[in-house]
Amino acid sequence: MSERVYYNRLMPLAIYRELAAHLQLLDGVSVRLLPQTSSHFDYELSQIEGIAVAVPPTLDRDAQARCEEILQHYGLQQGDRPC
Repeated sequence: MSERVYYNRLMPLAIYRELAAHLQLLDGVSVRLLPQTSSHFDYELSQIEGIAVAVPPTLDRDAQARCEEILQHYGLQQGDRPC
């Protein structure tokens, strides 16, 4: 199962949770919210470090496309960084 980490420094925790809920509707996709590791608190930054999305290699093309659509909707497609 491949896992990728996505991060948007301005996205609030509530939106990350909403994103996780949408992705977990896809069969076999698992999501972890990554805790913030910075020791410096900044009100302008997200409360978490990012979201780790694990997609099984057996996920069908329609579900893979849906996963990409969801990530694009939340604006994370360009800002991803591989795990």
